[in-house]
Amino acid sequence: MEEKIKIFMCEDDENLGMLLREYLQAKDFDVDLFPDGEAGAYAFPGRKYDLCLLDVMMPKKDGFALAHDIRTFNSQIPIIFLTAKNMKEDVLEGFKAGADDYLTKPFSMEELLLRIEAILRRINGKKSKEAPVYHIGDFLFDTQKQLLTGGGAATKLTTKESDLLVNLCINMNEILDREYAVNTIWHPHPDFYQFAARSMDVYITKLRKLLKDDPKVEIMNIHGKGYKLIAPTVPENPKK
Repeated sequence: MEEKIKIFMCEDDENLGMLLREYLQAKDFDVDLFPDGEAGAYAFPGRKYDLCLLDVMMPKKDGFALAHDIRTFNSQIPIIFLTAKNMKEDVLEGFKAGADDYLTKPFSMEELLLRIEAILRRINGKKSKEAPVYHIGDFLFDTQKQLLTGGGAATKLTTKESDLLVNLCINMNEILDREYAVNTIWHPHPDFYQFAARSMDVYITKLRKLLKDDPKVEIMNIHGKGYKLIAPTVPENPKK
């Protein structure tokens, strides 16, 4: 018997939380519901989850702070924020906190289900394929483990960092179209495209810092087009 997908949900609106839980359970998900961020932060480490649904405005600990706590235990788990807030600063903060998606209330449960299924398809698709290992100058990037090794360190990448680096590697020494990358990795609502694009800039800066120990490697901004990962694809070996 196939194990159910486990969803971690924090929602302080009791009626909405129960309605969403019942709907998702009827769709064969296993859902744990918590009434505030503090209760969620306490409970999360005790069970393995596949996806998080987090309200932003919650008592005791808000969704952004809870997402930060969750990332310290599991840097890869997908997070969808559910919120009545739609200010651009809040959307951008959600993406910076590692959001995989962002739904503004009111939303239909059918739309939420479609967003969840889309994220799970992406994850399962990556797991079902033999993921390649890329040489990026002196660095080695294991896409399956989401591990970047080099410069005397091994860094476990977040899902967004890994997805962005994969796209850069696929187009190594060629231009990665900016619009394509935003839509492929962030899947933003059209109203939030610019905020997703700004979030991607933040992740590009993070990747540059991780790769800075190899002077042969550079992520270039190509004005009006996108990014280009400049790197030798085979590591140099001075000892021959």
